[in-house]
Amino acid sequence: MDYRVEELAARAGVSVDTIRFYQGRGLLPAPRRQGRVAFYDDAHLGRIRRIRELLDEGFTLALVKRLFEREPSGDARLAEALVHEQVGERSLSRARLAAEAGVPEALVAAAQAAGLVTPVSLDGEERFGEADVRMARSALSILEAGFPLQDLLGLAVRHAEEIQALCDRAIDLFDEHLRKPARRDDGGDGDLTARFRELLPEATRLVALHFQRTLVTRALQRLAASGEDEDLRAALAATESARLEVAWR
Repeated sequence: MDYRVEELAARAGVSVDTIRFYQGRGLLPAPRRQGRVAFYDDAHLGRIRRIRELLDEGFTLALVKRLFEREPSGDARLAEALVHEQVGERSLSRARLAAEAGVPEALVAAAQAAGLVTPVSLDGEERFGEADVRMARSALSILEAGFPLQDLLGLAVRHAEEIQALCDRAIDLFDEHLRKPARRDDGGDGDLTARFRELLPEATRLVALHFQRTLVTRALQRLAASGEDEDLRAALAATESARLEVAWR
């Protein structure tokens, strides 16, 4: 079915200016022209509705355009996967992150300034992901337990500084043993991205479980050394019944 631009706008629930804006950004194919009249069809209508759905889910226009473009290859595909894993299905502004996590935006800003929260830059915009929301909620729960904010921030900053060096070494290993060999092999790019998506949750689970085991072991050692037998027995009972769940999208 053919539509003039005014008819398309009415069917899609947007303004004529919005349609022209989408065309200018390369999000909407050019219409069929008959003389001086432009005609759109159901494919244009479906595209506009899809754009609106993606924007409602938190995607930026730049990300929407990438989704509509052809599949990238090689390192571009891996980079796209990295951005997706950090941001997730939705990208959020700092204000939206604070609102969804239930924390003051000033606290998010402080964590960002300390290097604890690192947004992804998408076309000049700072965007946060679903993992940032979960981390902010976890931090809020810890603060509500009574930990002083300044002490907790100091500990987090120290952790962030030390973990960056370990992550750099892990990236070097991935680069040396997976990415570079895959680039030398024909058709290896798709397999490389698949391997990345497979290994990332396993590495995350490994680190989280090791941290939990080390934390519990060190705490039990301190209790045993202090001679506080009652607290030690309670801690042992708690650790035997506890199980860390590390979920990944």
